[in-house]
Amino acid sequence: MDLFQKCSTFTRAREVQASGRYPYFIPIGGSEGTEVEIDGRRLVMAGSNNYLGLTHHPEVIDAARHALEEFGTSCTGSRFLNGTLELHEELERRLAAFFGRESALCFSTGFQTNLGVISALCGRDDVVLCDREDHASIFDGCRQSFAELRKFRHEDMEDLERQLERSCRPEVRGKLIIVDGVYSMMGEIANLPEICALAQRYGARVLVDEAHSVGVLGAHGQGAVEHHGVHDQVDLVVGTFSKSFASLGGFVAGPDDVIHYIKHHARALIFSASIPPSAAAAALAALDILEKNPDLRVKLIENAHYVRDGLADLGFEVGRTESPIVPVVVGEQDRLFWFWKRLFDLGVFTNPVTSPAVPPNMDLIRTSYMASHTREQLDRVLSIFEQAGTECGLIGSRVPPHAAMGD
Repeated sequence: MDLFQKCSTFTRAREVQASGRYPYFIPIGGSEGTEVEIDGRRLVMAGSNNYLGLTHHPEVIDAARHALEEFGTSCTGSRFLNGTLELHEELERRLAAFFGRESALCFSTGFQTNLGVISALCGRDDVVLCDREDHASIFDGCRQSFAELRKFRHEDMEDLERQLERSCRPEVRGKLIIVDGVYSMMGEIANLPEICALAQRYGARVLVDEAHSVGVLGAHGQGAVEHHGVHDQVDLVVGTFSKSFASLGGFVAGPDDVIHYIKHHARALIFSASIPPSAAAAALAALDILEKNPDLRVKLIENAHYVRDGLADLGFEVGRTESPIVPVVVGEQDRLFWFWKRLFDLGVFTNPVTSPAVPPNMDLIRTSYMASHTREQLDRVLSIFEQAGTECGLIGSRVPPHAAMGD
């Protein structure tokens, strides 16, 4: 069979495009953070991970602009060779201090952070235990490591313990449990107290991906680890700058000797160009704002809970979210795309999520909120969800799917 045959037989996306309901790769013409412009129309942005609303903050923009003028657009090399700036090392020192860790290391993206850290630390004689709803980058990092991968059922501590018991074999050298601090689709917070207790019982290390929880959870915005008070029981934290830090890049923080080892063994770091100066400076400025303005986290959670409760009152299924991520479970893919299109046409930008990012027939609209959203914007979101949900038979009249979709 020809290598490209799979490409010509992949027709699903073009079928959805032909229907006028294709929801991906939509070009945004302009953005003010909480609102975006698409084809001359303004929509409320309810699908961004800009949780603290800092991408348009004047201090963040000024810091990026100053770094751009001082260092240019790129470092044109990897951290290992010519791509390390004093700016990168300052950011790493600040991150280590912020998370209360000995050391930190920055990667070019959050995805590469998980690839680099996991594949550097784990090998053929190790076992990695992952929640089934961990981010894709975690599973890719496990595959690159050649370690034995064991997935446990989402937030199922009994299943995790069973997998740990099966991993207690003489030939197993090390065990690492990896979970998201906040799960990116359903917005749930990981059960870190029980996970850490099991890790100690079975001699495993713990890595928490705080991508969606930094700046969101904890008294100081340090994430799910701080939220649960398990700092001394978690060995490594990783995260990304593309959310609360309003930039691009990723980081890992932990013991100095571990970070030093990763620094010299992570292929994703050694063979990738370093974070551009403007991105590093923007992340530093965002960290400053995060540390000085705890009210941003309070406002963020207030906004998210306001919409979550409003959607639940309307009759939508929103799961057990406790974070700025508020899912609306739709179920079937065709209805998902129809519902997304009505929301989009009525003026709300959301993210439709289908398998394999979620289990089959658990397709959902992923919404997420910012500290900078106004109550007027949130009320508009709720009003549009009510109208679209009624038209599509998700709430209210509960008309049959084929009637709601006009088929």
